[in-house]
Amino acid sequence: MNEKRIGQRTVALSNPPSVLSFANIGGKFEGQGPLSGYFDELSQDSFFGEKTWEKAESAMQKKVVRRALEQAKLKPKDIGYILAGDLLNQCIGSSFGLRELGIPFYGLYGACSTMGESLSLAAMLIDGGFTERAIAVTSSHFCTAERQYRMPVPYGSQRTPTAQWTATASGCTVLGREGAGPYITHVTCGKIVDKGITDPNNMGAAMAPAAYDTLAAFFRDTGTAPKDYDLIVTGDLGELGHGIVRDFFSRDGVELGDNFQDCGLLLYDRESQDMHAGASGCGCSASVLNGYLLTQMQRGVWKKIVFAPTGALLSPTSSFQGESIPGICHAVCISAEK
Repeated sequence: MNEKRIGQRTVALSNPPSVLSFANIGGKFEGQGPLSGYFDELSQDSFFGEKTWEKAESAMQKKVVRRALEQAKLKPKDIGYILAGDLLNQCIGSSFGLRELGIPFYGLYGACSTMGESLSLAAMLIDGGFTERAIAVTSSHFCTAERQYRMPVPYGSQRTPTAQWTATASGCTVLGREGAGPYITHVTCGKIVDKGITDPNNMGAAMAPAAYDTLAAFFRDTGTAPKDYDLIVTGDLGELGHGIVRDFFSRDGVELGDNFQDCGLLLYDRESQDMHAGASGCGCSASVLNGYLLTQMQRGVWKKIVFAPTGALLSPTSSFQGESIPGICHAVCISAEK
């Protein structure tokens, strides 16, 4: 019997790993948003000194990992594993960006849920005794995502009201077996949920059922309710998806109060920046977590939060072939106390 498993999908970590350090990097529009003061580095150059947008995304990952290591006073050789991913085909943002570090590498793809996926697996590797320290990192770039999933940026295609803006950002968390916290105490693995949404410009509606499914499983498995947490924050559902999740829980008789937020609604000022339904991309939840959320936890503003980033598991090929958009959501409980 696995004593760490509670319920069907949640793991209660016996020795909750500690956040040793965290860092984030953003671009021009992230610097104009309400969370600009929570970024370690902001760049007006979308190329980040490189010749292509894809190389720029790799540069973001390399920079953010090195910054997080410096803040923890660690070197690459001190890390047992690095778990990383992005939105690009074959995860080249991560593999090319991190190849010089020489850290044992797991490349992940959870779409925009990748920060939750990498954080979950890194925490379980440490709790399982497989390493003393691990890094979780991911990124996204508006221009690389537009080129791969939609239209080349110079085309200037019109965006629908339900569309979201892919964040140009990266976030990194360094976890360790020992530390002053905050701590990763619980992990709930998401299931693939597909309700038949086919509109690639309406990611919020496609991902919302997965967010509801995972959060409901987390509350059920842990025997807790939304009121037991200072903050419940999804990844990048945006305005529409955030409202759908709230409505799903309301139908169950569960009210998600003011402590229910979404990284896609926090990163930008949607009105003044014209961001339509909000932010998206791997870098959205990663940069919000590794800036605003963890900083506020260190300051004692929140004691216990649920971080539940969401992802849309589609590709241009699947969309062209008429496939619907499956969603995924991984939830991580972060607490000031073990």
